[in-house]
Amino acid sequence: MNKPLELLAPAKDKKCAISAINCGADAIYIGAPAFGARRNASNTLDDIKEVVEHAHKFFVRVYVALNTILKDEDLNSVQKMLYKLYEIGVDGIIVQDFGIFTLDIPPFLISASTQCDIRDVEKVKFFEKLGLDRVILARELPLRKIKEICSSTNIEVETFVHGALCVCYSGQCYLSYALGSRSANRGECAQPCRKKYTLVDEDGKIYAKNKHLLSLKDFCAAPYLDDLVNCGVVSFKIEGRLKDENYVKNVCAYYNLLLDKYKRVSSGKVFYDFKPNINKTFNRGYCSYFLDDKGENIYNFDTPKQVGEFVGCVCSCTKNFIEIKTKNKINRQDGLCYFDNNNLCGFLVNRVEYENDIIRIFPNSVQKIKKGTKIFRNFDFEFDKQLKNSKTKRQIGVRLCVNDDKICAIDEDECTFELNFNDCTLACDKQKMQAIFETQLKKTGGSDFYIQAIEFNCSNLPFLKVSQINSLRRELFEGLMLVRLEKYKKIRAKRQKKKILPVKFPLKNNDYRLNVHNKAAKEFYRMCQVECSEDSYETKKINNAELMRTKHCLRRAFDLCRKKCEKNLRNKRLFLIDENGGKIELEFDCKNCEMVLKF
Repeated sequence: MNKPLELLAPAKDKKCAISAINCGADAIYIGAPAFGARRNASNTLDDIKEVVEHAHKFFVRVYVALNTILKDEDLNSVQKMLYKLYEIGVDGIIVQDFGIFTLDIPPFLISASTQCDIRDVEKVKFFEKLGLDRVILARELPLRKIKEICSSTNIEVETFVHGALCVCYSGQCYLSYALGSRSANRGECAQPCRKKYTLVDEDGKIYAKNKHLLSLKDFCAAPYLDDLVNCGVVSFKIEGRLKDENYVKNVCAYYNLLLDKYKRVSSGKVFYDFKPNINKTFNRGYCSYFLDDKGENIYNFDTPKQVGEFVGCVCSCTKNFIEIKTKNKINRQDGLCYFDNNNLCGFLVNRVEYENDIIRIFPNSVQKIKKGTKIFRNFDFEFDKQLKNSKTKRQIGVRLCVNDDKICAIDEDECTFELNFNDCTLACDKQKMQAIFETQLKKTGGSDFYIQAIEFNCSNLPFLKVSQINSLRRELFEGLMLVRLEKYKKIRAKRQKKKILPVKFPLKNNDYRLNVHNKAAKEFYRMCQVECSEDSYETKKINNAELMRTKHCLRRAFDLCRKKCEKNLRNKRLFLIDENGGKIELEFDCKNCEMVLKF
């Protein structure tokens, strides 16, 4: 496609959104007051409006996530919200429920959420024919599949590149609702995949006891960014609408620098006062998931919490202090952790003493740690403080042209604004006046602009006081920003109002997995030549239903793969026992290398 690329960042709230923009995001996605897949990350319309106003200065797009399944009574509220969102300047929406396609949709950019379970060419072509602008692919897809999709369709393709991984295909997980009536598809996931389970076979043999057997490491596609660009991906999504502001700053800055060599959809340059380091922000360890087709080393059975960076091994331990050998600098108030009998334990650092490569650490509580225990840092106090106090800013490049009768500002998007000098007295010393002009015009301070170049194309200059030049500069930048915002409004106004026309759906199933939760969605499927045999799982729990289908396979993880293990183990039925004694049966689709959870 050769389209400009987009770094898409999450925003839990207004502060996170503005930090993401300032740290280089080309677009942000944020939750509306309701109907987003992260119920605890909703925002008021007033806050979203403030985000939009800041974003559009830099031609950054704002998408609102409306990606839950909806009840019949929700649709009227969604209809009203759509127009309110459009009126405050929102650029696009991310949707899951097909009932939305029956509404009167303003001229948004519309993305099919990853919750729509998009993992093959046929499904992508379906959304393309519907008239949507973008699809967000399932995270399980390898590069070869992503390339096939991009080369076979013209719709924009978005992929996740960083953050937490759902173990199940998105939109197809019913485990949280089955166990505790909290629906992932309604934005209320209780994250049962991060809980402890015991793996047993039909004879009661235990293969793993009280482990986080469904918990995956976090995703990091940084080594594959160039490959994804070459595949044809245009939007690179960071997961994390529940993450804090420091997480957003750090991760967004990291990926912005990696994508800096490519043409991007937004404007401006970021002036950092910190060096991003994704190992120092929340993660469960990193993996590339199935990008390489292998899916090796993707799980972390020991803990779903942050372990952090390895700093050294314990040399000795007393009731007052711990000695470790390391070349890392440890700071007061750092958080350190270690594993004791497979349990993650931790403490804060009260005081530190150095002696060559040995560091004596005085913890905030008594610790009994064995010699040789590995110590990790899961909270770097100094780095966290640096992020918190960061004054990183984003500014738009401007060229200034000073002529005999006026001064003109041209920004990097060729937006132009000029001011006349209005019958000023001419300077007696042009060279001295020019030096004063240059000095004062370069002082862009806290504005949204920085000076790329100043050209003087004049026979003389007006005599102006320093305060007058400063006032001129402020007026020039204010006028230029108004021109930029007007240009963005015109770009946005060219978008056509969406009329979603039904086309034939590529049927794989027509049961509860279509997530039909309202009459409008059922009718839209019918117009797409699908007769839904069942309503959503959330409408009525279904016996012997697939609660989860995942590429993560516990047979493979414990060397029980039917292709490789001993013959007497190949057909043994396996079960997960939760902490309350509940029993979940595991089935294995070996042809597709997938594991299924059922009650």
